[in-house]
Amino acid sequence: MAENKTKPTNASVEDYIASRASEQQRADCQELMILFKKLTRQPPRMWGPSIVGYGSYQYTYESGRTGKAPLASFAIRGRELVVYLMADGARQRRLLSRLGKHKMSKCCLYFKRLSDLDQSILEQLVAGSVAEVQRRYGRSATPDKTSSVKDRPNGMPQVPGQNGSGSLRRH
Repeated sequence: MAENKTKPTNASVEDYIASRASEQQRADCQELMILFKKLTRQPPRMWGPSIVGYGSYQYTYESGRTGKAPLASFAIRGRELVVYLMADGARQRRLLSRLGKHKMSKCCLYFKRLSDLDQSILEQLVAGSVAEVQRRYGRSATPDKTSSVKDRPNGMPQVPGQNGSGSLRRH
C-alpha cells in the first residue's frame, strides 16, 4: 500500500514563507495565518515541504488505507496562493460565486492576492470547510480521530495562523 507523502514536519513555517513568497504574498500569508488560527484554534505546522496546515484528522478509505491530513491549510504555488478546502455543498458553491477573482479545482482555491477576494466570504468558506471535515471525520478532528468513510477525502492541507491578533481586513 502506498504511503501518504504529505506528513507533518518540524520545518519552520516562517522559513518556508520567507523563502518562497513575494512581498505581497508574505503579507497575504500573514493574514491567512491569522484567519486559520482564529478558525481552527491551532498553531500552524508544515505538512511536507510546501503546505502550511492547522490541526489534523485521520481518515480511512473503504479499501482500508488510512491517512492523516491537516484540518485546514494553504500553500504558495508560484505567483498564486492556494487555500485547500471542501467546497462541494450548495452553500459553499454559492459563496464561491461571490468570492471574487479566483480559480477552484476539486479542493484547491487559487488566487493571486487577498485583495482580489471578499475576505468575509473567504472566512465563511474556510469555516464551512472545517465544519464539513469535522462532520465527515468526527467533531474532534484536531486531536486525531479515525473515521471510516465511503467517499475519498479531499486531502485538506491546513492554513497557518500565526499572530492571533484580530481578523482579516474587509474589502
